[in-house]
Amino acid sequence: MRTVRQTLAVVASAGFAIASLTIALAAKADTVTARCDVYPKGEDRAKSSGLCTFSQRQGVVGIQLKNGKRYDLVPVGNNPGNYRDQNGRAAYRQSGLGDKGQIFRLATESIYVYWDPAPYNQQNSQQSTQPAPNTAAKSPTPLTYMTLRNANEIVTQITEGEFKFRGTLRRTSGNMFAGEDSQVRVMYDKGTSRVVVINKVTGTEFYNYFFSTANEGRL
Repeated sequence: MRTVRQTLAVVASAGFAIASLTIALAAKADTVTARCDVYPKGEDRAKSSGLCTFSQRQGVVGIQLKNGKRYDLVPVGNNPGNYRDQNGRAAYRQSGLGDKGQIFRLATESIYVYWDPAPYNQQNSQQSTQPAPNTAAKSPTPLTYMTLRNANEIVTQITEGEFKFRGTLRRTSGNMFAGEDSQVRVMYDKGTSRVVVINKVTGTEFYNYFFSTANEGRL
């Protein structure tokens, strides 16, 4: 027959296990895979774009980039959105992406966090077959021309109706290339031949289609 002390020990052990499970589930729920575009302060061209991990626990924000760089932002004061980074410098959260994500203004950089990790999540998905190009597009496929300038740059022109983009896509990582103008950001996965065009401010997707090497044009 168990003593009172043994019974209390069992209850305490079970309580600790339940508490540990609750903490683990809460931590998992507060961490998501997202897309992060990092801009040098005062510039409108991103220096990097890719998958990242965003977490928030008790108000503390953590952003882990795919290249290993991490940002830890601790809330300060009574005004929501004011932080100090891991180096003690002021940082701020700004609106502008709506329900698409959040913007964080740091001392030397701005980080645009988009909840939808496209198109980078396409690299990690294992598909037995590639969908037909017309099943992936959410809008008419625009006229697209691409010319390989060198191993890391692709001169690109995309037009459809009044929409026009002409610029250079630069390699960001692996087979991913990205470029932008004052209004849109163009991302091209050379491995899967997928092109995604989004509004650079709101993250709204304009085009999502396949452009394979079989139908590439030259400028």
